[in-house]
Amino acid sequence: MSIPRPKALRLETLWNPPADGKEFSYVLRLKNLGNEPLSNFSLCVSGPGRVDPAGRVEGATVSQRLSNFTEFQPPANFVLGAGETWTISVYALSWQFRHWTDGATSGYLALSDGSTIVLTIEPTRSSVSNAPLKRGAEIYPVPVNAPVQVSIIPWPNHISVTSRRPLPAGFALQAQSTEGEAATRNFAALVEHLFAVEGIVRSEAEGAVPVALKDAAGLGPEAYRLSFEGETITIEASSQTGFLYGLVTLGQIWRGARLHPEVFQFPAAGEIVDEPSMGWRGLHLDVARQFYGAAEIKKLLAVLAWNKLNRFHWHLSDDEAWRVEIDAYPDLTAVGAWRGHGLAVPPLLGSSPARTGGYYTKAAIREIVAHAKSLGVEIVPEIDMPGHCYAMLQAIQELRDPAEVGSYYSVQGFPDNCINPAREKTYEIVETILSELIELFPFKTIHLGADEVPLGAWSGSPEALERLRSVAGNDVADAHAKRLNVVTNTHGADDIHGSGAAILQAEFLSRVQRFLASKGCITGGWEEAAHGDVIDKSKSYLCSWRNVEVSAELAERGYEMVVCPGQVYYLDMALRPDWDEPGASWAGTSDAEKLYNFDPIGGWTASQKQKLLGIQACIWSEPMTDRAVFDRLVFPRLSALAETGWTKPSSKSWERFRALAGLMPLLYGLQQS
Repeated sequence: MSIPRPKALRLETLWNPPADGKEFSYVLRLKNLGNEPLSNFSLCVSGPGRVDPAGRVEGATVSQRLSNFTEFQPPANFVLGAGETWTISVYALSWQFRHWTDGATSGYLALSDGSTIVLTIEPTRSSVSNAPLKRGAEIYPVPVNAPVQVSIIPWPNHISVTSRRPLPAGFALQAQSTEGEAATRNFAALVEHLFAVEGIVRSEAEGAVPVALKDAAGLGPEAYRLSFEGETITIEASSQTGFLYGLVTLGQIWRGARLHPEVFQFPAAGEIVDEPSMGWRGLHLDVARQFYGAAEIKKLLAVLAWNKLNRFHWHLSDDEAWRVEIDAYPDLTAVGAWRGHGLAVPPLLGSSPARTGGYYTKAAIREIVAHAKSLGVEIVPEIDMPGHCYAMLQAIQELRDPAEVGSYYSVQGFPDNCINPAREKTYEIVETILSELIELFPFKTIHLGADEVPLGAWSGSPEALERLRSVAGNDVADAHAKRLNVVTNTHGADDIHGSGAAILQAEFLSRVQRFLASKGCITGGWEEAAHGDVIDKSKSYLCSWRNVEVSAELAERGYEMVVCPGQVYYLDMALRPDWDEPGASWAGTSDAEKLYNFDPIGGWTASQKQKLLGIQACIWSEPMTDRAVFDRLVFPRLSALAETGWTKPSSKSWERFRALAGLMPLLYGLQQS
């Protein structure tokens, strides 16, 4: 029997929310638009939405499921005739869909001979919404009556400029120190990266106005003073980063006046004296769920610098993939960096059946780290453990107790995804990996993750139970052994605090943190790393993602805190609850205005504020197969966070920010049509 060409098949998916007493349904329709029948195949789709394999499915059976990857088998002897449609109705999901990106983002047929056919797939529609699906960043037009005369984000802490002068053709940068010279080179590279044809930096022969960069020992490491006096422009700073930030401010003023001369002016007199209100102003990027090439990372770092953000939290591993080259364990990338039909990790989150993915070589990482450093950005790598390690475990089997029985499941639906903390081999492997990682990242801050370990983790491992008996007693170990087959379908609901898994995780984190400290490193972790209070608070910090109350409580316990609550600072959360918006909403929804006005330390005491390092936005990449979705979810919310981290609360203004936000760069330049 001949196989129809891929263009002759189309997969359509429909979400029917519960209404009028009827249960919800997720309907998949495979249409054979060709002239030949099709048989001996299965249908494979991937998420982010997750089908519950134990739930009711009509029209097919679930033959395989790993997290958001599902394989549907048609009934026995099924033939999809020419012009016919195969309909599958799913009534059991990990969560009810809320946005068009929740449904299948890729699909293919697996044929009996081992080959595959990639399907044309339409975005999931809702039976109760016909609104056009949103992609691309929201447009923030510059109003004619903007509330300020100069365009700067984040807004400076002191600004006093007056009158207008003709717009310079560009700037000829004249440094008087090594730090200033480095800043001029880095700024020229930055604007070339972001605004190549605008000519912000040019020579005096091209009509540029000189800008003098002068040392000023009394200013802080990220502070600057920008002065305008007739034809003279001066930037004073005490560091390379201070000079760079002064130049960024000058560049923003210039671009505003150039692009909107009827609204903004280029100052003839006055000064700007500026420094950040928070020391840690960060962005986290998950490159495990979706892979971003080195060029994308470099462009993103340039965008961070233009927003005066100074930390990049690089989430390099998770259940779905491993993304960093490790010489001692080449299988980590040979196996863990790739997804595809028949591979150790199947197609997930929009992956095709072909081998797809990637990783960062050590050479690429060194180049990216140097690029970030030149832009005032320090990089914090994250290797998430002991949970979220499914891909890692596919590559290195020794991280699992060979006598382990049964299964436990993570909140994302991955079985047995935690490396075993009772095995001495685990520490040998982890310390080897971390030693190679430390050599790549000179900031010497390593994030260990430590989030979302399932309640049932290691409950079928004789080695783990024996270790638990030795540290917590038989009763705790026996109780933990009964936790097999734990499945939780609500994000973040596996609170293991006080459980046997928490005790074992605490032991693991304590030992690994001591190792990192012996290498001169600070250890980062998500808030779950506080379970048991075993890590050295003087050599660690936590990222708190649930809410500001948890952040405050951890600060009260003595932890240094980076605040990144999911309800507001998780940039994978949709802007609004509407179906036509992309993203997730398990933590809520948050548009740019909500994020801008959010107080990350609301209700904190003075002593708790002493433990505040700063704030961080987090990009989790599950819904971001489409890069236009990335731009919509990240911008201008990233700039709104930047202003919260830099500008004094008393100087913030949503009306001003809204008037200026449209001038800030996007990663892909994709705006809502």
